[in-house]
Amino acid sequence: MVDFRETDFFSDGEIAQDLPSYLASLRSACPVMQEKFQNVFMVTGYDEAVEVYNQQGEVFSSAVAVTGPLPPLPFTPNGDVAAQLAEHRHEMPWTDHLATFDGTHHTQHRALLQALLTHKRLKANEDYVGGLVIRLVDGLIDRGGCEITKDFAHALSTLVIADLLGVPEEDRPALLEAMGPDPTQLGGDEGFKVGADPLLHLHARFLGYLTERLDNPRDDMLTDLVQAKFKDGGDPGLHVKAQLACFLFGAGQDTSARLVAFAFRTLGDMPEVQAKLRSEPHRIPEFIEEVLRTQPPVKTMSRLAIRDGVVGGVDIPAGSIVTVCSGGANRDPRRFADPDTFDYDRPGVRDHIAFSRGSHGCIGAPLARMEVRVALEQFLSRTSDIRIAEAQHGPADARRYAYEPTYMLHGLQALHVEWDKT
Repeated sequence: MVDFRETDFFSDGEIAQDLPSYLASLRSACPVMQEKFQNVFMVTGYDEAVEVYNQQGEVFSSAVAVTGPLPPLPFTPNGDVAAQLAEHRHEMPWTDHLATFDGTHHTQHRALLQALLTHKRLKANEDYVGGLVIRLVDGLIDRGGCEITKDFAHALSTLVIADLLGVPEEDRPALLEAMGPDPTQLGGDEGFKVGADPLLHLHARFLGYLTERLDNPRDDMLTDLVQAKFKDGGDPGLHVKAQLACFLFGAGQDTSARLVAFAFRTLGDMPEVQAKLRSEPHRIPEFIEEVLRTQPPVKTMSRLAIRDGVVGGVDIPAGSIVTVCSGGANRDPRRFADPDTFDYDRPGVRDHIAFSRGSHGCIGAPLARMEVRVALEQFLSRTSDIRIAEAQHGPADARRYAYEPTYMLHGLQALHVEWDKT
């Protein structure tokens, strides 16, 4: 087990390789504990995490949601932290994107996107997902196995969100290339894309799509977005709408790809669970929820205290950064009985906080759940057994997995699986 007192969560990639043990150690000492390297208050308890999310906007700002303490704040907190943040926000990474917005600014822009994610559009996207999964599986099934993250999950999640938005089919392969590998985050500026708009490499492309929709509207989400207005009738403008499209595209493909990989790892590592799920495929949604609880794709969400607050009885001074560790909260034994056991029959199987909570809850959660469900339905119906490839990951009693060395995102670097066709 990692000695949490002597390890910097935000710079030591080894923690990612033994994350549940690290978070359990932290939580057993105190579910709200200030670590000594970055002076961040680490929240690993379930009730305490919900406390943080319930105080968003009032006590805690989302300005550092993505980056946490790295890079450091562009100001030294002193006095009116809310005023200091307002003055310096433009200097902070990701400040142009929805995840870091606060208050009315966040409410307006989130509502703009939320209004576009209609049941009708998601249903039409599900029809596309079904056909896409069949095509992807057709290309893989006779191989008897693959590296699931590269050969299936990344392509699935990227093409699904591209279809939902209305990206022309001929442009989708280029978008797969444009996304590239995920940043490591570790190492501050060197390891993580920083700046007000880290998705700038996508901005011109989506701005072009929106501009084209002005003259040639279509039945797609990009057309709806370019025509959308705030509830008060105001129009945020094309550049802001392009940023929203970039954010939805980037976030939409990222979380889903990680979730797909963890779902397959669970099936391969737990043959008894796989057999049970094959006998009751209608329970795939509950299975996905338990995957989310035990292996949340987003490892942390951070908040900046803009005024003095209290979480779990611990005083949080204004200017402090609080980091909610979803993997710790989701395995809190005070909330989940036998938390390290995978059990999709457990009561409250959807009570996890893998998709955050409150005003900043993941806007794309229904999409992620849907595409993973469709993928599992197809794979389970076309195979009789899915296994972890021992040549790459070792035998069942001595598995070897490598995790992405990040402090925000939780994902496998690779997952090699094998299967028997039906």
